[in-house]
Amino acid sequence: MEVVDYSKAPPLIEGNPTLGHIDDSIAVPMEKRPSKKYFAALSITLTMLLIGAVALGYTFYYGIGMWGNNIPVGWAFDITNFVFWIGIGHAGTLISAILFLFRQRWRTGIARFAEAMTIFAVMCAGLFPLIHLGRPWYAAFVFPYPNQHGIWINFNSPLVWDVFAVSTYFTVSLMFWYIGLIPDLASMRDRTTNKFKKAVYSVLSLGWRFSNKHWQHYEKTYVILAGLATPLVLSVHSIVSFDFAVSILPGWHTTIFPPYFVAGAIFSGFAMVMTVLIIVRKVFDLEYIITKKHLDKMAKIILVTSMMVAYAYLMEPFIAWYSGNAVDWFVVVSRATGHYAVGFWMMVACNVFIPQLFWFKKIRSSIPALFIISLLVNVGMWLERYIIIVTSLYRDFLPSAWHIYTPTIFDFGILIGSFGLFFTLVLLFSRTLPVISMSEVKGVVEGAHPTHHIGAEHE
Repeated sequence: MEVVDYSKAPPLIEGNPTLGHIDDSIAVPMEKRPSKKYFAALSITLTMLLIGAVALGYTFYYGIGMWGNNIPVGWAFDITNFVFWIGIGHAGTLISAILFLFRQRWRTGIARFAEAMTIFAVMCAGLFPLIHLGRPWYAAFVFPYPNQHGIWINFNSPLVWDVFAVSTYFTVSLMFWYIGLIPDLASMRDRTTNKFKKAVYSVLSLGWRFSNKHWQHYEKTYVILAGLATPLVLSVHSIVSFDFAVSILPGWHTTIFPPYFVAGAIFSGFAMVMTVLIIVRKVFDLEYIITKKHLDKMAKIILVTSMMVAYAYLMEPFIAWYSGNAVDWFVVVSRATGHYAVGFWMMVACNVFIPQLFWFKKIRSSIPALFIISLLVNVGMWLERYIIIVTSLYRDFLPSAWHIYTPTIFDFGILIGSFGLFFTLVLLFSRTLPVISMSEVKGVVEGAHPTHHIGAEHE
């Protein structure tokens, strides 16, 4: 019987820390008073959230006429933001579930944060379909339940498929995140001396006692949830792409959208994980756990998905040209040379050309370069969704219905507010729960895996 000799693999945790030191480092943000840097960051994110709340207040009072939406551009910033945040939420499941099933040990330092990011991103995304209703207090009318009005939703609509796909993804991701937290919640229960915290951690840890039986059930459950979550990475954003692909609108009606959207979601999701993790590792002094090796591997995945997105960018004009459909070709040319050409070429630069710098190890080893490129990738991916939506709508079938879309201050306010909500949740998470899995990190420290196996002495 052969076993993997992990002693020959390069260490994933720098400095050979003790198990107690790992616990102390990860628990510090939850046990000490927040620093001035934390309060400064929280004040910025809350200000952004307040800007979004004010913009939403005006929208709910006066209606969505406060936005730049018009005829024919009925979808704009709101659905752009929805698709963007759903894409951001993809990296969490990919890092945690798929890399876990493939036994990629480097995931341990970043998986917990990525899982939490998935939850927060989907929460941000879920707001926009409600906001787009204009009167979100009437949202109950779109749910499938018997009522005296005789209203029933159209199950043939991909917008309904979105509801089921996103809610299923959120539920499984939430369970996956919570199950992974249980051992660490028990560790925090045993560490804390605060009676209130101890009571909360005791309830949330579900009676965990670190027994062998508990670990066996935990590992079985974790594998099952990872197996359930993995298909969702492909299914959720594929169904989101059906919002566009099943329409008859030129620029949307294309079969390449499902894999194109999935690759883009993983691309933007990994970039957002990298952006925030670089900040977290610096603020909480976790450089020896979230090492440059982790960031290097994430940069390589961003590079691969960038090339997949580039392939999709090439296929779109090729399909339009090869089909011989003059209207489809007009949309492609309009994107590259029309009113929104600046945004289109910024998108191409951020998503195709700039990530090619990751071919160079020197760039992948530079923290400032990683941070700047990951930020630009997210700018490019937001622009991608914006270009797909707006440039396919602003030139309608009749030239008399053509109309330029120009966002208003309220569009930008709601966008800023969504980022404020996301980063506020990230900061609150870092103060209340372990941002890194204590139990998983301990499993990859040097010497955690014995190289001796049964029967070796008889060989």
